[in-house]
Amino acid sequence: MRSFLYILTSCAVIALAFWAYRENYATQEALSKTETLQRDIGIARARLKVLRAEWAYLNRPERLRDLAEINYERLGLAPLRADQFGRIDQVTYPVEPLIEITTPIDISSQNAETQP
Repeated sequence: MRSFLYILTSCAVIALAFWAYRENYATQEALSKTETLQRDIGIARARLKVLRAEWAYLNRPERLRDLAEINYERLGLAPLRADQFGRIDQVTYPVEPLIEITTPIDISSQNAETQP
């Protein structure tokens, strides 16, 4: 009986050692993936900062004004004036088409109990 207990204990120790070995490598792989993702996020954030700076540089009012003046004849761009704006009640919205009923439903045979 005692030898069976020793063998069982040895097998349990070996199984636990194998499990700990696998968990160690799985943890190291997860940490490696996390570091890679963090590095990618940092690169993406830096790229986003550069893109925002480029956008701000390209949308400078004086640059856009110069472009509008250069391309005035071709594009017909003009500065906005106060009389070009309207009120919200002047906007015409399209009318929704009516839904045509093609198959009528007879509700007269329903019980009064099912109606609210």
